Amino acid sequence: MSEQRQNITTETIYIRNMLCRSCIKVVRQELENAGVAVESIRLGEALVSYNPSKILMADIEKVLLNNGFGIVIEREKMIVEQIKQCVVELIHMMNNVDSIVRRSEYLVEKMNMSYQQLSKLFSKHEPLTLEKYIILNKIERTKELLLSNEFTLSEIAYMMDYNSVQYLSTQFKTVTGQSVSEYKKLMTVNKIPLEDLGKNDNK
Repeated sequence: MSEQRQNITTETIYIRNMLCRSCIKVVRQELENAGVAVESIRLGEALVSYNPSKILMADIEKVLLNNGFGIVIEREKMIVEQIKQCVVELIHMMNNVDSIVRRSEYLVEKMNMSYQQLSKLFSKHEPLTLEKYIILNKIERTKELLLSNEFTLSEIAYMMDYNSVQYLSTQFKTVTGQSVSEYKKLMTVNKIPLEDLGKNDNK
C-alpha cells in the first residue's frame, strides 16, 4: 500500500529474512544511506518514504538484497515471513516464561489461521517443516541461555516449553551433535543467525 504526496511516495514494504533486532538497525541504516526515509520499522516490515523520480523500488530491493534481505510480494511468502517473526517473538523475546502459551496456540492466535494451514504453507515455501524450524529456534535460544550462565538446565527446559530436562537434552544433542554438558564445557559460541536457520536443512 502506497501514498503519494508532493513527489514523495510513502509505502509499507515487507522484508524477507528480517528476524532479529540487529536486522532492524542494518535495514534502517542501509536504506537511509541510500536516500530512503524510514518512517517506522519493525521485524519484517518498514514504512518508507522516497522520491520516485530519484529512487526506484528496484533500487530499494537491491539495497536489501546486498545485505541478505529481500522484498516479499507474494501473499503466501509474506505469511511465511510473518510465521517466522512470530516464532522468533515467542522463543527469543518472550522466552515463554510462564510456559502457558504453547507455540501452536500462539501462532494460531497471531496469524488467525489453523496450525495445519500454517504448517502446510510453511513447508510449501521453506526447505524444512514448521515443527523443525521451531525446534531449531528453541535450540539456538537454549545455547544463548546456557552461555549466559543465568539459568539452570531445568529452568531453561521450562522456559523453552520442554516437558523434562531429559527431553531438552536429547533434542539438543540430536540438533547440535553435542550433549549439553559438552557444549557448556567447550563454551562453543557457534550461534547460527536466525535468518539462516534451516536454509541448508532437509524436511
